[in-house]
Amino acid sequence: MNPLRRPSDRFESWVRGFLMLVLVLGLPVAALGAGLTAYESSMRTVQTQSAERHQVDARVTSITEEVGENAKQQARVRWTDADGTARTGTTLVTPDTPEGTTVRVWVTGEGAVTSPPMTENQAVTTGWFAGGAAAVGVAAGVFAARVGVRHALDRRRYAQWDAEWNQVEPLWAGRFRR
Repeated sequence: MNPLRRPSDRFESWVRGFLMLVLVLGLPVAALGAGLTAYESSMRTVQTQSAERHQVDARVTSITEEVGENAKQQARVRWTDADGTARTGTTLVTPDTPEGTTVRVWVTGEGAVTSPPMTENQAVTTGWFAGGAAAVGVAAGVFAARVGVRHALDRRRYAQWDAEWNQVEPLWAGRFRR
């Protein structure tokens, strides 16, 4: 044990070791836990949406909104359900799509136009993103704790140094006066 180490130095060393342990053990656990949880939740969404949505061929009846030359435009479409019910809805089509063209649209079981179901790749991406965000959060928390402890200890050390200097300085200053 070094006799020049202050108690605050020993405490800081202990905190640094504890935070390293949290980083080494907590970061992988948090990243894997968050990533797997997000992936499993997204996969349930994939299964639910895949069961509820299906594609149908629909005919463009009219272009309802011109958004721009390169953007998609809204179009009214009409299709017939499996039970023979005629349905209509609004979907986005490419700008060069003329009226009367047949397009594929995703619909719900109730016959409403909807977006495509979430894919397995999107579920994997969601899991990776959540795991990465958890890892960054743990690392940032450890870094913030380390900086906070260091700042608090430094303030205390400087206050002690000032107090000790205030006791010693008058003795030294008087010795060098003429």
